[in-house]
Amino acid sequence: MENTFNHKLYNLDSGLRLVVIPMESTKTATVLVMVGTGSKYETKEINGISHFLEHMMFKGTEKRPGKLDIATELDGIGAEYNAFTGKEYTGYYAKASVKKIDTVMDVVFDIFLNSKLDEKEINIERGVIIEELNMYRDMPQRYVGDLFEQLLYGDQPAGWDIGGEKETILKLKRDEFVNYFDTHYIAPKTVVAIAGNVDPEAIKSKVETYFKNIRQGEEFGKPAVVEKQDEPKILLHDKKTDQTHFILGVRAYDKFNEKKYPLGIMSLVLGGGMSSRLFSEVRDKRGLAYYIGAGGESYTDSGFFMVKAGVNNQKTVEALEVIMAELRKVKKEGITSQELQRAKDQMEGSMALGLEHSDAIAETYAESLLFHNKILTPEEELDKMKKVTLDEILAIASEIFDDNKLNLSLIGPFDKEDEFKKMLSFN
Repeated sequence: MENTFNHKLYNLDSGLRLVVIPMESTKTATVLVMVGTGSKYETKEINGISHFLEHMMFKGTEKRPGKLDIATELDGIGAEYNAFTGKEYTGYYAKASVKKIDTVMDVVFDIFLNSKLDEKEINIERGVIIEELNMYRDMPQRYVGDLFEQLLYGDQPAGWDIGGEKETILKLKRDEFVNYFDTHYIAPKTVVAIAGNVDPEAIKSKVETYFKNIRQGEEFGKPAVVEKQDEPKILLHDKKTDQTHFILGVRAYDKFNEKKYPLGIMSLVLGGGMSSRLFSEVRDKRGLAYYIGAGGESYTDSGFFMVKAGVNNQKTVEALEVIMAELRKVKKEGITSQELQRAKDQMEGSMALGLEHSDAIAETYAESLLFHNKILTPEEELDKMKKVTLDEILAIASEIFDDNKLNLSLIGPFDKEDEFKKMLSFN
């Protein structure tokens, strides 16, 4: 894949970083502001504030005081817009026809810089947030992921729910929002990424004008993640469900570790798509699951690899046994050269699909800049994937497929760990 985009990177005088990615073949443009804060930067007393604040940013500014003003303006130009909160970053974006780029910038920058955080609106939104928490807890396919990270990290910020707990949400005060907004949404932690058929220099001068008075502040850190484990761990959430949802996974690598590349290839071979090993063994040959896949997460100071599935309640043990057998096989023998090549081709193909969309591009470049403080282009990432060898895959499999790194979170009608405990071993 030749270098598709000539991005332009600017370090502005305000301390803000801006990356502009011109895409000549698209009629859309995406404006994304990403800030390096999230639930890992919270204390127990304000857990959930990053996500709550993200909701409040759409509720009005001095220039757009009514709580519907922002939505009405963006809907009126046919924009797609949203925001997202993770454990280590928060983002706000809107994507629209490139002809409307000025409106999009004006709205997105306005909410990031000038949100009012009105007390009355905070009180109304508490109910919304609590309903959102209720909704996700009623979705086992999603909630099992929160439980998995709770199992890995326990009672430290990395193990807390991004949305917080209901008791905390009910107690958060307006001055806590203002304080968090003023100290975390600051220039050195903020990246703006704009992708689309745009002129970088014209964008740069506009962004400089908008952000000349961006909040300044001290760089802030987060507590380092503590990982300790000496045996396989299980977290059962006993619930009457029609299907059992589980995540079986192991501790793996953070985002600065080059071993994440062979891990990415191995994930594809095991659980990336309908031709993967797990899909074939668990769903096609045995009909035990509707969905099954493998993947992972890499944070700045921890990471994991996981297999995720929804299976027939009566066949849960059998499904887990089949998955463990496949993982043991990779640990012992690695993968074949055909599988390696196919995974690399698959990676290249799916990347090409992603690179058609200005929102995906903006997010990829922003995240790279935020965490690595430089741009790792999709092409450079792909290049690292293409260099992965069979030996590297065997090496990481034997390193991470270790009983002392093994974890299982499960939601279903089960209250006894014993039958699961005895199958959780790579030996």
